[in-house]
Amino acid sequence: MSDALTLPAETRERAGKGASRALRREGRVPAVIYGGKEEPITIHVEAKELVRQLGTGHFMNSIVTIELGGKKIKTLPKDVSLHPVSDRPEHVDFFRLAKGGKIEVQVPVVFTNEEDSPGLKKGGVLNVVRHELDLVCENDKIPSEIEIDVTGKEVGDSIHISEVKLPAGAESAITDRDFTIATLVAPSALKKSEGAEGDDQTGEDMEAGETAATEQGPDDDAAQEQEDKSE
Repeated sequence: MSDALTLPAETRERAGKGASRALRREGRVPAVIYGGKEEPITIHVEAKELVRQLGTGHFMNSIVTIELGGKKIKTLPKDVSLHPVSDRPEHVDFFRLAKGGKIEVQVPVVFTNEEDSPGLKKGGVLNVVRHELDLVCENDKIPSEIEIDVTGKEVGDSIHISEVKLPAGAESAITDRDFTIATLVAPSALKKSEGAEGDDQTGEDMEAGETAATEQGPDDDAAQEQEDKSE
C-alpha cells in the first residue's frame, strides 16, 4: 500500500458556485467526502498542500486521512477536477472507507528482473497491454503497485493475470477470462504493429479475441471495460 497521507480540512458552511469561487480565491479547494453509508460531508482543503500531495504521483492510489474537527476520516481519492488552462485543482471527491469494506481500484504494474529474461537480452521488447490492473482490495490493503517477474521469458511469451501473484486482500476485478497483461515481441514485430494503422491482425501469442496493442496502448477489452464503468 502507498504511504498513507494526511490532509487537514474544514467544513464548508455554504455550497454553490459562488461560495466555491470565493474559497479558491482564498487558496482553498472545495471537496466532498461520500460513501460508507453515511451522509456526504462538504469540506475544503488547502490548495498548496493538495498540490504537494498530488505531486507525489501516488495520491489517487493512497489512503488519505482527512482531519476534520478533531476527527480522522479514512478516505480514498476518487476524482480531482482540474482547471482546463492552469491545471489547478478545483474540486476533489473523497470516498469514505468503511471498516472491513472493499473497494475497486486501479493499481499500476511494474516489471522486474528484466535482466533475467532471455528474450529481452536477445533484443526483444516488452509490449505492455495493461499498465494498470483493476483490483478489488480490502480497504486497509491497497497495494501501491503490482510487481510482475519476467525471469525466463522468451520472445513470443505472454503474461496473463493467472500468472500474477496478487497480495493478500486483493483479487482481480475481472474474473471471466485470463486476460493478457504483456507480451514479449521481437523489435520488428512491434514496429510493424505500430506502423499498421487499422490493422486488425491478431498476434500469435495473444489469446483469441484480443487485438495486438502498441507498447503504450490498452487492449480493446480494457477500453470496453473502462467505457462500461464510466458514469
